[in-house]
Parts: sequence; structure tokens; C-alpha cells
Amino acid sequence: MSVKAFKLVSAVEREMLMGDKNYINIECIECCGKNLYIGTNDCFIYHFLLDEKISTAGKITFAATKQLHKYLGLKKPVSELKAASALTRLLVLCDNTITLVNMMNLEPVPTGARIKGAVTFAVNENPVSGDPFCVEVCIISVKRRTIQMFMVFEDRVQIVKEVFTPEQPCAVAVDGYYLCLALTTQYIILNYNTGVSQDLFPYCSDEKRPIVKRIGRQEFLLAGPGGLGMFATVDGISQRAPVHWSENVIGAALCFPYVVALDDEFITVHSMLDQQQKQTLPFKEGHILQDFEGKVIVATNKGVYILVPLPLEKQIQDLLASHRVEEALVLAKGARRNIPKEKFQV
Repeated sequence: MSVKAFKLVSAVEREMLMGDKNYINIECIECCGKNLYIGTNDCFIYHFLLDEKISTAGKITFAATKQLHKYLGLKKPVSELKAASALTRLLVLCDNTITLVNMMNLEPVPTGARIKGAVTFAVNENPVSGDPFCVEVCIISVKRRTIQMFMVFEDRVQIVKEVFTPEQPCAVAVDGYYLCLALTTQYIILNYNTGVSQDLFPYCSDEKRPIVKRIGRQEFLLAGPGGLGMFATVDGISQRAPVHWSENVIGAALCFPYVVALDDEFITVHSMLDQQQKQTLPFKEGHILQDFEGKVIVATNKGVYILVPLPLEKQIQDLLASHRVEEALVLAKGARRNIPKEKFQV
């Protein structure tokens, strides 16, 4: 049985991005506060301001206002964008090079600081350096079986460590000194400080896209075998039961207490509290699903949408109204920290 946990709301219509240029596709997105950045296949970055509006009836809509767009001067797609708001920098991966650009005017930093030879990269959200004006970045290098750690400052970058992996890595997430890696045939946890690694479970990256996502301190969410969404801690154990996804999941995101997954036809919502599938939203041609500071965004090649969570109190009321008392209690107890105290008492 379903719960209405999210509503899908359009944020950026295709006309705003491409007008009548059909060849333009969205390759990657980044959202930081109200700032939404979109990287395209024709080497442009677009910057929009997202404004959330709530009608008197409680309906949420988003108005996106285009700020500017910038051509990066290459004939290659912009493959990844990550904001480092403390530095007012946007890290842009294009043609195996990470460039630092100003978040507001999209101009490259004057020093020309960049990281070359990156296949993909991840930002450490639980940094070890303790420097608030530095972002720690882990890259999968173009060198075979190599991971590199960098410190990125406002106008310079510094390599900290280079680590070799037993097989070629294809996806990475970072937490503190721990790297969660999808290799060719398995997932591993690797402590880049000590070099100690731990096998998690087998996985064939040739058959489908691996998913490695940090979901909290020392915990990751992975696309496991048999269509399972598996949780793993840095100690290599799982403290939660897995969720059952479809076999061909493209992306996953966390919006407590839900795990949201995207495949080629649907967005599915599972509860982390009882592992049950709670909602299915038809969504064709989606290829990006990410969460940014609690905001879950999905995108097709041509448009960007936001999954707006319904208030937990409303979800609990709906469950009670349809006599699903047990589920309502599980949700109320599990989501207690997200519900105001006086509402929880009621």
C-alpha cells in the first residue's frame, strides 16, 4: 500500500535552458542553497536562482530565475559539478580536468588552479584537516588503479596522498579517512591514511552502474547484487536491513526516513524504518537523482524537477486515516527527531 511521501514539482523547464536548441542535454546538476547549477553536453554551465513559493492552499511551486551561463571553451560535456560554498567556488569536471570557478560569476580563478587527470571525484563531507577554508577532494585518477586525495583552497590545490587499489575503481564516496569504492568486481572500504582495506560484497561493474553514496557519518548506501540497496558502515558491517530496488537502478538519494531510487521508468520510495516500498512515481527518461542538503532533485536530459516531501505529521495522519496504525507508529517513532516536540506528543 502506498503512502504519499513526496510530490514531484517542475523546477527548470526545457525552454529556459535550451530554447529551441534540441541538441542540448543536461549532464549534471549541483544545488547549494537557492543556487542551482546545470552542466550541459555542449560545455556550458547555467546558474539559476530557485525560489520556493507556497500558495494559501499549501501547494509548493518553484520559480527558477536564470542568472547567467558560461561557455567553458571545450567541445566536451561538463560531467560533474560540486559547490564549495565556504570558498565560494564551484568545482567543475570537464575533459578529465577539475577547474575552480567563482560561484557567482562563473569565472575561473585567476591563478588557474586545477586538478588534471580526474575521471570522477567526490568531496569529503566529514573532512579531516580541520581547515574551514579548504575542501578535501578525492579523485579517481586516469592513471590505472589510482586514487588521489587533494586539498582545494580558494585559489590553489595541493595533493595530499596517492593510493593504489587492487582493481580499477569506478565510483567513490568519502567519509573522513575512509573511502567507499566500487571496483571492477566488488565494493571495498579503504582507509587512505593507514592503507587498510576491507571487502564488502561482490558486484559486477560491467553489467550495471555501481552506486556509492555517503548517507551519514561513517555510513554508505550501495547498489548491491540482486537489486538490493545495501547499507554499509566504515567497519564493513550493515546496521540496517537492505531495501529491495529494481535491478536497473540509476541513482539513489536519502531524505530521512526515506531512500529514494531512480530507474528508467520510476522513482521509488522505501522507508529505512521498515524497508517497505511506500510510493512509486512514474518518471521516464530520468538519468540524475541526487540530494542536496535535504533537497531531492531529479533530472531528465531536458528538465529539472524537485521531489518535495510532504510534512511527516501529514503522512502520519494519512496512515491513521487509512487504519494503518502500526506503520503510523513506526514512522512517528522513527522520525521523532524530525517532528516538533509538541506535535510528536499529540
